[in-house]
Amino acid sequence: MPTRVLLADDHAVVRAGLRNALMGMPNVEVVGEAGDGQALLESLARLTPELLVVDVAMPNFDPVKAVLQIKSQYPAMRILIVSAYDDEAYVTGLLGAGVDGYHLKDQPLADLQLAVQRVLNGERWISGPLVDRLVHRQAPAPVAPRAVPQLTRRQRELLRLLTQGYDNRKIAQAMDLSVKTVENHLTTLYRALGVESRLAATTFANQNPEVLASTGQDIAEPEAKPDSTLTVLVVDDNTRYRQQLTRLIGKTYPSVLIYEAEDIAETLRLAERVHPHLALLDVVLHDEDGIQCARRLKALSPNTRVVLISAYPDREFRRLGLGAGAVAFLDKKDIDSSTVRQVLDDALGSLVK
Repeated sequence: MPTRVLLADDHAVVRAGLRNALMGMPNVEVVGEAGDGQALLESLARLTPELLVVDVAMPNFDPVKAVLQIKSQYPAMRILIVSAYDDEAYVTGLLGAGVDGYHLKDQPLADLQLAVQRVLNGERWISGPLVDRLVHRQAPAPVAPRAVPQLTRRQRELLRLLTQGYDNRKIAQAMDLSVKTVENHLTTLYRALGVESRLAATTFANQNPEVLASTGQDIAEPEAKPDSTLTVLVVDDNTRYRQQLTRLIGKTYPSVLIYEAEDIAETLRLAERVHPHLALLDVVLHDEDGIQCARRLKALSPNTRVVLISAYPDREFRRLGLGAGAVAFLDKKDIDSSTVRQVLDDALGSLVK
C-alpha cells in the first residue's frame, strides 16, 4: 500500500510543484491538499494521511500550536515542514514541537524527495544549509546551568497563552488587558526568561514545563504548613473557574505543583512532560469531549488519577467517564475545601501504596 500524503500550502502553484515532485516517488500517493489551517485540520480528520508536508506561513495557522495539536491527535503521522523561513529560532522551535523534518523551499526537488524518504523511514531531516548553520555556529562560552525563573501568576498565564499560539490581541481579551499592557508584560516576561522573542519563550516553556506551574505556597496563607509534594493538572476551559479551583487546591496543600490547561492539546502536551499525579478534568472543553480527553490522558500517563468534574452531572457522563479511566465524578457545585482535601488525600494515598 502506498504511503498517504497530504500537502498544505496557501499557494496553489507551490502545491502543484510539491505534488509533481512526489508523484515521481514509488509507494507515495498524494491524497489531498489544503490551503489554510482550517482546511488542513478538516483534511487530516477526513483523509488520515501518514505524512503531512506543510508550509508554516498559511492563513489561520499558528505553526507551533498547530504542530503540538496535530501531534497529540495523530501521534503516528510524520510531519515534514517545507518553508522559505530559515531563522534558527524558528527551526529549533518547530523541531522542539515535534516535526520530523524541516526542508527549505530553495533546495532542489531531488532533496525534497530524499527528505520525504528519510522522514518516512523514521529519521530526522534538516536541509543542508540549516545543518551547516547549526553545526558550525560559534559555540557560546560555557555558563553554569540557569535555574528555572520564578514567575508571577500573571507571567505564568501570559506564557501559557503564548504556548497556545495566542497573538497579543487574543491575550489582551483573555486577560482583560489592553494590547499595549500586554506588550509591556511580554517585555518583562522575556527579560525574566532570558529570551528575546515569543517563539523562544514558547520553546523555553516546552523544554521547562515546570515554569508554568504555580505552587500552593504562592496561594496559601503564610502560616500554612507545607504538605507532601503533589503534582496536579487542572483542565477547564473557563479561565475564572479554573483559577478559583487552583487557588482552592493551593490553600489546601501549600506544596502542591499546579498546572493549568484549557483544551485537549494543551492537556496532553503537559501530561507528556510532567505526568501529573492527579488531573481534575471538566467533561466539556469548548467543543471538545472531556471524556475522550480523559481516555487519551490515561493512555499517555497511566498512573495519573483522573477526577472528572462537571456543572451538568449526568449518569451517562459518569458511566462513560469511569469507563475512560476516571476514579471519580464530581458536581462542580459540590466542590469545596473539604471535597478538594479528600480528593488530594486520596491522590497522596495512592502515591505511597
